[in-house]
Amino acid sequence: MRATVLGRPLRGVAFDVAVSGAVALLALASTAGSDAGWPGTMLGLGMAVALLWRRVRPVGVTVVVAVLAYVQVALDWASLPYDVAVLIALYSLVKYADRLRDGVLAGVVAALGVVFAAARTPSQVAWAFTAVFYGLVVGAVWLAALNVRTRRLYVLSLEERAATLEREREAQSRAAVAEERTRIARELHDVVAHGMAVMIVQADGARYVIDKDPQAAREAVRIVADTGRQALADMRRLVDVLREPSRPDPATGPEPAPGSSAGPDAAPDPSAGPDRVPEPAEPTHRRPSVAELPALLERFRAAGLQVRHTVTGDSAPLPPALDLTVYRLVQEALTNTLKHAGVGATAEVSLAHRADAVVLEVLDDGRGRVPATPAPPGGHGLVGMRERVSVYDGSLTAGPRPTGGWLLRARLPLPSSSGTEVVTA
Repeated sequence: MRATVLGRPLRGVAFDVAVSGAVALLALASTAGSDAGWPGTMLGLGMAVALLWRRVRPVGVTVVVAVLAYVQVALDWASLPYDVAVLIALYSLVKYADRLRDGVLAGVVAALGVVFAAARTPSQVAWAFTAVFYGLVVGAVWLAALNVRTRRLYVLSLEERAATLEREREAQSRAAVAEERTRIARELHDVVAHGMAVMIVQADGARYVIDKDPQAAREAVRIVADTGRQALADMRRLVDVLREPSRPDPATGPEPAPGSSAGPDAAPDPSAGPDRVPEPAEPTHRRPSVAELPALLERFRAAGLQVRHTVTGDSAPLPPALDLTVYRLVQEALTNTLKHAGVGATAEVSLAHRADAVVLEVLDDGRGRVPATPAPPGGHGLVGMRERVSVYDGSLTAGPRPTGGWLLRARLPLPSSSGTEVVTA
């Protein structure tokens, strides 16, 4: 951290004090044997004191020094060594002034001072020589200051540009983090909503048949346990994304990722606690895909839905994000069917691969057993589905069917398709 004095860098203050002190010494030494005497010394000291603020108040300092210099000319005093303060003030104004116009005006005033100083010489030859000499000195100082000013502003512009780029990078990083957190929030909602819906339905069923059909109750409890394990494993994978990766202990080697060795339906290793962090080189977050729809549908069948699945068209591999979107749409739609239509309802999942889009339809007949406990109001299922579909400028239609039940239809344009007509749901 740079040291400061009254808000100014210590190095600059020390340099200005040295310049002012040099001018003050010239004022004390040069007026002893001149006609100016002590009045000239006081005038030189005034210039020296004014130079202390040449960086922060360049215009005011130049005005003070110029007025004192014109007083010296008006009193018909000869040029003295401390008049170098005029050149220093001119240089400071051109370099530090906010507007170059002030530096141009200072150059005009300095030129007039050169004319007045040269006019004091008795002979014409001496007048011309003095005018040319003073003019060259003032012009050289003005041009040097202009060059330094240009370079200084250029460096400041580079620093400002670098700062702007840094702020933009930080803003982009924050936006990326916010987008990732939103995506993870949607993923957590899908995992929790699906898992809890299945578990609630099965737990209610087990409670009502535990005395009449113990075998069915045991099966329902098994489904609750399996669904809970699967949801917990998915949540661990998502939460691991948010954690700070830590290096494994060299003595023990890399730790295995919980639930990552046996696929999505495998039970997690009991010895792997919830605080186990995967090795950074092997991320544990795995996205579900359309290829895993049969396993997903089988879990819903085990939960009590009668699900039929059809696929039409050339099932070419989809982009990873679009693949995940289709999977989550099916999962959310069937979860809603299980919650609202109840166990025993029939659902049909149709996936059509077209040249320009993927069309998904999920419908149910709404004729299942009414849940013992009504589904809680609210929820963000449809909102989340609409957000997922809107990412691809697709269309989503969801609502009751005239013959009963519910229909969900989503059309997701492929990224490579062009000229796709989008119908807002």
